[in-house]
Amino acid sequence: MQPIISGKELHDLVYIVQAGGSLQGSIRVPGDKSISHRSIMLGSLADGTTTVEGFLEGEDSLATLQAFRDMGVVIEGPANGKVVINGVGITGLQPSSKPLYLGNSGTSMRLLAGLLAGQKFSSTLTGDSSLSKRPMKRVAEPLRTMGANISLKEGGVAPIEITPAELKPINYVMPVASAQVKSCLILASLYVNGASSITEPAPCRDHTERMLKGFGYPLEAESNVVRIQGGGRLKACHIDVPADISSAAFFMVGASICPGADLILKHVGINPTRIGVINILRQMGANLEFLREYEAGGEPVADIRVRYAPLHGINIPEDQVPLAIDEFPVLFIAAACATGETVLSGAEELRVKESDRIQAMADGLGVLGVTHQVKSDGIVIRGRGVDSLLGNGVVNSHGDHRIAMAFTIAALRANGPITILDCNNVATSFPGFVDRIRYGGMVLRESRQQP
Repeated sequence: MQPIISGKELHDLVYIVQAGGSLQGSIRVPGDKSISHRSIMLGSLADGTTTVEGFLEGEDSLATLQAFRDMGVVIEGPANGKVVINGVGITGLQPSSKPLYLGNSGTSMRLLAGLLAGQKFSSTLTGDSSLSKRPMKRVAEPLRTMGANISLKEGGVAPIEITPAELKPINYVMPVASAQVKSCLILASLYVNGASSITEPAPCRDHTERMLKGFGYPLEAESNVVRIQGGGRLKACHIDVPADISSAAFFMVGASICPGADLILKHVGINPTRIGVINILRQMGANLEFLREYEAGGEPVADIRVRYAPLHGINIPEDQVPLAIDEFPVLFIAAACATGETVLSGAEELRVKESDRIQAMADGLGVLGVTHQVKSDGIVIRGRGVDSLLGNGVVNSHGDHRIAMAFTIAALRANGPITILDCNNVATSFPGFVDRIRYGGMVLRESRQQP
């Protein structure tokens, strides 16, 4: 057999997903990636020993864990989702003997840029070829306003070089809602003499603020402004990481578009700054029910039952865009299976994720016969309707895990198999995805060569 695509290596992973199948039973997806990242960062800066349960053992989170080991933090595990972090205190990190390699994780790189800007040692942050193309000026520029010595490669990309500097407080109004930028500046503000404030134009995920409070660090978060005083201490605590709503979203959409589906998703985080996917699906007519709601480690969680329902197209409210920014690839699949048009605007951020997610999804939807119109800040998708199937064919995920998983879900409503190229990075965010897909009732074969 020949390689999948000219110029590609045989180790490129391909998914061949059979049409049809169903989603039934009860599934718990892996722990929340955003919370897993932050548990390592803040646990390392805390005084004492922090225990984490439900840690996501994916490549992105493990890159953060290794970075802190490289800076002298003793971390035990992970073992079955349990991690024990022996914190070194707010000023206890040590310089790494080598560049900190962060793989494909934009969260790791952007948050660490802020945290390391206030250290008394120099650092270099690097990543894989995909991460090395992602824009880093959005964190570098406000950090420089704080006095940080930070340099980027030409084009405003990694590697990031940071040398010691005396940081000063900042009152920053973010031009675009971004939890990564906000968290970067919050972490940098821990190392200033004085109070900083960060104002966001629209609500975005607030895991950093919630977790800092859990570690006993005083800050104020009200309306769209975070105020934080530098120079405090963090006290070790226990963290229970809920299941990742971004991972659960693939199954929410899958059960919503598949006649006869009835699925329970266990222990899912329903932080109000993350439930855009639920709000949007409900507006489209989805049948999602919270079976029970409770709190774990300062984060609201729930078991969610999802059953098939005929979906209809909507104009997605722009205030929901920041709350669902990572879930749009699979929401595009929901829109493709709905009746009528779905219109997305105000989502420029999708252009600078692991891939240009607007264009990558549009290209794949075209392969499946879905009529669409790409816009600079979004897309218009004309759904095939609840009584029609999607087409089939070969889709390129461009190495983007969420694109690969979204088109896997599309096979539930396809008229033939869907082949998805370049799926290696699925493990970065969702280890065990293939096993759960098969357990739920879909047929997926993995290949290293052309099927």
